[in-house]
Amino acid sequence: METTPRTTAAPTADTGVAARLKAQLFNPATRQTLLAFASLLALMTFFTFASSNFLQTDNLVSILQATAVNGVLAIACTFVIITSGIDLSVGTLMTFCAVMAGVFLTYWGLPIYVGVLAAIAFGALCGFTSGVLIAKLKVPPFIATLGMMMLLKGLSLVISGTKPIYFNDTPEMPYISQESLIGYFIPAIPIPNAVLILFIVAVLSSIVLKKTMLGRYTFALGSNEEAVRLSGVNVDFWKIVVYSLNGAICGIAGLLIASRLNSAQPALGQGYELDAIAAVVIGGTSLSGGTGTILGTIIGAFIMSVLTNGLRIMSVAQEWQTVVTGVIIILAVYIDIIRRKRQ
Repeated sequence: METTPRTTAAPTADTGVAARLKAQLFNPATRQTLLAFASLLALMTFFTFASSNFLQTDNLVSILQATAVNGVLAIACTFVIITSGIDLSVGTLMTFCAVMAGVFLTYWGLPIYVGVLAAIAFGALCGFTSGVLIAKLKVPPFIATLGMMMLLKGLSLVISGTKPIYFNDTPEMPYISQESLIGYFIPAIPIPNAVLILFIVAVLSSIVLKKTMLGRYTFALGSNEEAVRLSGVNVDFWKIVVYSLNGAICGIAGLLIASRLNSAQPALGQGYELDAIAAVVIGGTSLSGGTGTILGTIIGAFIMSVLTNGLRIMSVAQEWQTVVTGVIIILAVYIDIIRRKRQ
């Protein structure tokens, strides 16, 4: 008796695409990003019903402006936290870079591009110093960056003479003043220029994380640093590069905060690092390292800005705003711990 041979159908291209899409959707980082986005929508919905002023154009622009600085700082922190490190100096580093831009532009009267490059270069130099302390001298990241935070806070006050540096005294400051970075590149689109800069930094940073050798080593350092070292990779070099990049991005944040205030305020900055780190954790980047996305970080930054703005509109006292922010940070870290255990 003859039997017909059984044939197995070859997998189609559609099946492969569906499998990849399913893998992406069930990826822990993707799930955390979607959860953060759902939380952002829930917050916005709540505050919309709680106050009729929340969806006013001026208020939404205010949220965007507040997110620009914190978002850039959070992007800087993302690189470091993915390596399972921490940087407590990003807030005072931002201020220090703003002060140095003020020195180059206002005190010394140098061209505008020199001031911009100086802010980024000094940020990278400070990040490089922190990286050397951590990678070469084996100082724990928490201690190294805490010391750098205090150092930069003091230097900002010393260099500026404890007084703000106002950019109204700088002839070329219209290129970096409130009218330029808080104004609009495209008048028909009511998005502040600082927010467009945030998005540009986010896109470039995302490309670096996903498409470059630096990005691959950043994730590898956070996943298993010892395995990377045993593979023959110069771990210390790449760790220093990550901290240097972190500092350079903080320099951009310094330019944004300077343009927003139209001055370099040497006493400003401390406390910004907590909001930045909170945005990173809320966005799904694990404090244990190895996972994280720039998109999640941006969503986390918007959550922090929406929360602060909404509580302020509802006339919640400042001290209770701080309490709520602290509770959210604790919950975000706890969720991260649970996620890591399940993995």
